[in-house]
Amino acid sequence: MKTQTKAIYAAQTKINTNILSLIAVAFIGIGIIAVAGHVQAATLHDAAHDMRHATGFPCH
Repeated sequence: MKTQTKAIYAAQTKINTNILSLIAVAFIGIGIIAVAGHVQAATLHDAAHDMRHATGFPCH
């Protein structure tokens, strides 16, 4: 009986962890979209351009 209880608890904990992970990822994704939506286009271009140079990816 105790083994069954432990298995049920482990399954519930895994489900809760998965749900919390999904909520966290959704929150981060919405935050990125919201921030990107309110930033000026030139700022986004400059940030992407600088990141390409920083990683050694040619862009010209």
